[in-house]
Amino acid sequence: MYWSVWLCVVSLFIASITHWVYKWRNPKCNGKLPPGSMGFPIIGETIQFFIPSKSLDVSSFIKKRMKKYGPLFCTNLAGRPMVVSSDPDFNYYIFQQEGKLVELWYMDSFARLVDLDSTSQSIVATGYVHKYLRHLALAHFGTEALKDGLLSKAEDMIRTRLHDWSKLPALEFKTCVSSMIFDFTATSLFNYDFKMKGAHFSEKFTNIIHALISIPLNIPGTTFHKCLKNQKEAIKLIRDVLKEKKASPKSLKGDFLDQMIDDMKIEKFLTDDFIVYVVFGLLLASFETISSTLTLAMKFLTENPLVMQELIEEHEAILKNRENPNSGISWKEYKSMTFTHQVINEALRLASVAPGILRRAIKDIQVNGYTIPAGWTIMVVPAALQLNPDTYVDPLTFNPWRWKDMGVGVAAKNFIPFGGGSRSCAGAEFTKVLMATFFHVLVTNYRLTKIKGGQIARTPALTFGNGLHINISKKHG
Repeated sequence: MYWSVWLCVVSLFIASITHWVYKWRNPKCNGKLPPGSMGFPIIGETIQFFIPSKSLDVSSFIKKRMKKYGPLFCTNLAGRPMVVSSDPDFNYYIFQQEGKLVELWYMDSFARLVDLDSTSQSIVATGYVHKYLRHLALAHFGTEALKDGLLSKAEDMIRTRLHDWSKLPALEFKTCVSSMIFDFTATSLFNYDFKMKGAHFSEKFTNIIHALISIPLNIPGTTFHKCLKNQKEAIKLIRDVLKEKKASPKSLKGDFLDQMIDDMKIEKFLTDDFIVYVVFGLLLASFETISSTLTLAMKFLTENPLVMQELIEEHEAILKNRENPNSGISWKEYKSMTFTHQVINEALRLASVAPGILRRAIKDIQVNGYTIPAGWTIMVVPAALQLNPDTYVDPLTFNPWRWKDMGVGVAAKNFIPFGGGSRSCAGAEFTKVLMATFFHVLVTNYRLTKIKGGQIARTPALTFGNGLHINISKKHG
């Protein structure tokens, strides 16, 4: 009798486990799911996703499954059922369906870093809040803001940093440029005084980036746990600045944070916590993308003398045509930098800094005979589009000239460094201006020599191994 009871219990346990595993591998769907595998229970295929590859190419995780299943496949990452897409037409369609079929979504690691639960994510994704934040970002970092003084401030900052770097026998470029971009962006956002507070906060933000591509386990010793410590310090910095500004309204000078403080009088969603995490998120989004892309561009410029030579010729021509040789870059000059923009586009194409752009299905979505269930995450993979050999000849080759005859239609669906649709990055022009200004000051005043490093890897984010070590020396004559 005793053994019969235990046999019954064990049988029920095995049956329930078997049923649970079956349900995990065969999720509910009102139709046919795209092909793929949900991986192991709970962890899905997360471990395979994070296996690094020492190449600029699409990560091996994505590439293997694209080859096996096609441009759409299902998987499970960190417990989230997901459809991964490398289909340019479907991606373009999804970006146009914002608020209708899909909504903005973040991985759990990012959501925890910026204090977003499911409810908060939905609030941020709502049309009104998104429009407010986008309008505010464009007002302080968009075209008009750049024309009205941000461009000249960027040039002053870059001239100062390059002058300081030229005194060094060598520098690790990614670290230095990250600090520069962080300081400039933070100053523009909330009047951050990096000379008083120190430059170490840019390092903390670089460390935080690693948490975005890690499993969100807050256990001592894990990457995520270490990054959360850095995050708390960064949040405290922003919160302290917010308190100081609110305590002395006369000190408000009209920067991004000042505007949000002023708008708290009329916008109920603008709480202290909301403002702090918006500023934190903007800092994360801006400096890492720009610094990684600029570092990749520097690596390629040191390895491609023909590209460097044409870049030098374009910028020296700008100096020759300038009425006042001591004046800064004008907006007209910036727009005239044809080859420079080709170099920037090529660096953005190859960098593909974001491993994926996420949306969540609000309703069931039908595509190519498949159904993506409501509540599932959709991951658009920029690298799969931007490194596609069917679109770009020799896709892993740094070739700025390819953009000379690139059709607008091709770029619209196969080049998405700033996302797409109504959620496209409001800082796109800001990024391009910083890069173009950096190139201008660099090639007209300095010589660039690679010393060592620059090994590329995707983890799945873009990294540079032991760093890119270069020498920047002042030109003479």
